[in-house]
Amino acid sequence: MKIKNLKEKTAKGVFFAAACVCILAVAIICIFLFINGVPAMAEIGVWDFISGTTWRPANDLYGIFPMILGSIYVTAGALLFGVPIGLLTAIYMARFCPPRLHRILSPAVELLAGIPSVVYGFFGLVVLVPFVRDNIGGHGNSMLTASLLLGIMILPTIITVSESAIRAVPESYYEGSLALGATHERSVFRTIVPAAKSGIMAGIILGVGRAIGETMAVIMVAGNQPRIPDSILEGVRTLTANIVLEMGYAADLHREALIATAVVLFVFILLINMLFSLLKRREAK
Repeated sequence: MKIKNLKEKTAKGVFFAAACVCILAVAIICIFLFINGVPAMAEIGVWDFISGTTWRPANDLYGIFPMILGSIYVTAGALLFGVPIGLLTAIYMARFCPPRLHRILSPAVELLAGIPSVVYGFFGLVVLVPFVRDNIGGHGNSMLTASLLLGIMILPTIITVSESAIRAVPESYYEGSLALGATHERSVFRTIVPAAKSGIMAGIILGVGRAIGETMAVIMVAGNQPRIPDSILEGVRTLTANIVLEMGYAADLHREALIATAVVLFVFILLINMLFSLLKRREAK
């Protein structure tokens, strides 16, 4: 009995220590970002920094509004492309797919999730950029290309989480719908999918986080011009790309401005998570 209690206390201690390490890591990252980024924003001017349209460090002009719009546009485009395909694929794999085919599709989706970002970037550079240039217009390295590539990259996240959420719905929901005379398709789309809405939203939010935080693949296909695009066929620069492209040689205020850019990105992710929490609370009521 004493040995059992000792094991339980040891396990609790290990779990508590692991939780503390996670919380401490997040706290350290937040402290680093805000200590180094907020003074730069104060020196530049918070409004001038966020709403400025010119990024020219050589002239001490640090306006990240084009990069904010670039991140929003590219992420929104990725969602327009990735969410319908990912959700329909998840529904098919959970409720329509034959077992033999599922044994092939499931590892394929997992493999898609394990492909490195730089490989996606090469795919976009070799396949998507020439395709967009030759068939749609522009020079290929554009907001549209980056959105298509990110849409492909977020598919595994949306498919995996949404499929798990759909499979977690009690089978009695489906059986009750059939008993009331609904067809298989109507039971799935009108009963099962709405019941799994919370899990599906979680998958979409995770996809948003993946898209807005992606760097390497976006750098290779987006064009990286720090300006407000007038068309989806023009190049854009995202917040993450701006940090990676210039951090290697930045110094003094320039370096601090890049860290302040990371603070803005962190706030974006925080707002997305808060929005998701509010939606879940509203559904619970």
